[in-house]
Amino acid sequence: MSEVPDPEVVELATKIFDLARQGRTEALVAYLDAGVPANLTNDRGDSLVMLAAYHGHAEAVRALLERGAEADRINDRGQTPLAGAVFKGETEVIRVLLEAGADPSAGTPSAVDTARMFAKTELLELFGAH
Repeated sequence: MSEVPDPEVVELATKIFDLARQGRTEALVAYLDAGVPANLTNDRGDSLVMLAAYHGHAEAVRALLERGAEADRINDRGQTPLAGAVFKGETEVIRVLLEAGADPSAGTPSAVDTARMFAKTELLELFGAH
């Protein structure tokens, strides 16, 4: 028998995912510092880093990584935060992820594949430098 999630827990998790999407770093950090796992994922396997990265919030991504979140956490579709940031053209997020050791060849499609798909040669050069 599967457990029915507590509606209050679901509501809190939804709020935390929204903070990551919105780049509300201070509020997000307060929850992490209070014990919310830095690698929390939603029902699609998207981590807080993925949501913050995809929506272009470099400061939130940095704060999550500093608190132990995985830079290369792959979601249910095989995507990494770095590939999401490449897709969205979020250069500052890309730099933060690379500084944290994100692997440009991880995931499907990888950040390298995504950069090739969209002819982002400057990113391919950046990945080559890492």
